[in-house]
Amino acid sequence: MEKNSVDYSPLLSPRGDETAIKTTSFLVSATKWTLKTLILVIFVLWTTFIFSLPAKPVNELFSKWNDLNRDTPFGVTGSIFLVFTAPILIIAFLAIAHLILTGEDQLQGKKTSKLPRFRLWTFPVLVKGPFGVVSATELIGIVLVLLYVIWALYAYTVRALDFISEFDVSSFRDKSIIMFKVMGLRTGAIGLMCLAFLFIPVSRGSVLLRYIDIPFEHATRYHVWLGHLTMVIFTVHGLLYVVAWAMEGHLVQELVQWKDIGVANLPGVISLLAGLLMWVTSLPGVRTWNFELFFYTHQLYVVFIVFLALHVGDFVFTMAAGGIFLFVLDRFLRFCQSRRTVNVISSRCLPCGTVELVLSKPQSLRYNALSFIFVQVRELSWLQWHPFSVSSSPLDGKNHLAILIKVLGKWTEKLRHRITDVDAQKDSSVITTSVEGPYGHEVPYHLMYENLILVAGGIGLSPFLAILSDILHRVREGKPCQSRNILLVWAVKKSNELPLLSTIDMQSICPSFSDKVNIDIHIYVTRESDPPVEEGYSYKPIKSSFCPMASDCGMSVLVGTGDNVWSGLYVISSTVGFVILLALLYVYYIAPFHIETWWYKGLLYVICMVASVVIFGGSVVAMWHIWEKQNSLKDNSNDTKVDKIHQNGSLTPKAPSQVSIAKSTVIRYGSRPDFKEIYESMSEKWGLVDVGIIVCGPSTLQTSVAEEIRSHSMTRQRHHPIFHFHSHSFDL
Repeated sequence: MEKNSVDYSPLLSPRGDETAIKTTSFLVSATKWTLKTLILVIFVLWTTFIFSLPAKPVNELFSKWNDLNRDTPFGVTGSIFLVFTAPILIIAFLAIAHLILTGEDQLQGKKTSKLPRFRLWTFPVLVKGPFGVVSATELIGIVLVLLYVIWALYAYTVRALDFISEFDVSSFRDKSIIMFKVMGLRTGAIGLMCLAFLFIPVSRGSVLLRYIDIPFEHATRYHVWLGHLTMVIFTVHGLLYVVAWAMEGHLVQELVQWKDIGVANLPGVISLLAGLLMWVTSLPGVRTWNFELFFYTHQLYVVFIVFLALHVGDFVFTMAAGGIFLFVLDRFLRFCQSRRTVNVISSRCLPCGTVELVLSKPQSLRYNALSFIFVQVRELSWLQWHPFSVSSSPLDGKNHLAILIKVLGKWTEKLRHRITDVDAQKDSSVITTSVEGPYGHEVPYHLMYENLILVAGGIGLSPFLAILSDILHRVREGKPCQSRNILLVWAVKKSNELPLLSTIDMQSICPSFSDKVNIDIHIYVTRESDPPVEEGYSYKPIKSSFCPMASDCGMSVLVGTGDNVWSGLYVISSTVGFVILLALLYVYYIAPFHIETWWYKGLLYVICMVASVVIFGGSVVAMWHIWEKQNSLKDNSNDTKVDKIHQNGSLTPKAPSQVSIAKSTVIRYGSRPDFKEIYESMSEKWGLVDVGIIVCGPSTLQTSVAEEIRSHSMTRQRHHPIFHFHSHSFDL
């Protein structure tokens, strides 16, 4: 009997495991593709309907749809909810499912093309002008929005002229009054369509932003653009009515009128005034002159939304309610997270005036090297929140997160004095912080380019320290990472800022990194013509403090970018609760008691929106909080040791002469980066490849980099690389 004739392989063989994994992977990929297709189809149909609504046939069809539902318990509000609000909420549900299937590691299964590809999203088309640096995709979006506004104004104007012709009015004055009122109504409708999208970009942890991978610092630009457009349209809407009422001779009576059936004018006036205050104080000149004035007046959005609902009633407000509801979801979760007091593990002030804070966080709170957080220091202000890029990699330690803060204004100056105050250091609680976030890119795109150019201006180096640390950790641990050639271009005003680079010890993170990753550093000291006389740098923190970490004082995990399952349950439960409360309201109160007052129903609608988030969403948040505490206790029992904070660099800084990459570092004094020369040099060195360029610095730096990328792309030779522009800067 031959032993070779018998198959002794186990039933659960590795080959069987591989087959099961491939089958599971195929099912997951197919499901994700299906979800993406459904999201795309729903979004296209929804936006197509909005775009075509000004057309008379579509508008008449929409009116018939409303008439069919007029006698139902939900009435016209229910029919409009299904058309305008439901699609965006369904898209949010599908996006949640997609995020859960994708999981935390966005790089798994990502295929990279051997040949470079042109990408609309990363190609700068406009580099100067009111919009700043604009990619091809963003330009397409801007054009589509402007086309909608122009088309809607044209269609409504034609219909208004046809409407006037039906009246037996001979005087030009009477025709003008009717025209002003009709176009006032129509511009209000156009403004509502813009308002439907206005609050989505400022929902920091929104599942929609996470799904399309637009971080908050980029999305704020879209909010600014939409905000300007919306307020221009609403201002025209108000002025048209003001002119018409003035021509009729009863302007004051109309402005203070608050009727029960129909549009209430006074709430509209209040809402418009609140919007105008927010708009004026958000203009670049005013915002730069007094940021606090901009910040505080922007809290009038509550007045703007509530009085808008009182102005137009429930069914008209429903047209814009979807995006506003997602914003309320995000705002409530931010409120819950910011109640937590966060431990400052260590704080120090560097010679260049930069402050470093190392904050405690739970192991379950995920972030990546492109993340940022909002920080409040209660000893300085209970109202001010400031955004800062993370300067540590999630692989630096499970229990901490670091940020670098440059002293640029009153708040940061007070923070530095607080840290360097000797008397304050004797107090057991030097500073008390609260944190919102982390937020940022869902996909760590810095790991998806084999060739990277990092361009930083001053403190813009902060996120690049996190990126370099992240890449080196991944190279050492064998985790997914495409980066192999990295060029860091850093422009600083004075040489006393150079020790910032020493806060990362690359050799300690990955001892043999030079064999796997080629890192070149070009530093430009713009306001010094010669290096300092002394050799090397004496690098010592001015003041520093260390606090033992408390397990219950880490950052809260209650954030939209946190656990996908819990954040998904929060959105779904709140949305279902919203629908349930609306159903109960209309079936058991509004319909049986024949409630017809528009402003009152608008107020009830807003109350249902907020109550659903607080009651239904709040229940999930409470369970999420309990889950967090149990996880923290489990983590503390398994790992009782505190992270060796920044053992790889941050709290044990090296002088530049000791940095392991000194050989690949070039420092130029009295000059600025010549990006044309840099691109040409890298083109010859790297050849036909994709090159990711990440810029973190002032708008002038972004413009210079983007302009050269566009110029290089226009004159690009066939064997040269394709450059992809990414900005990692705030424009608040």
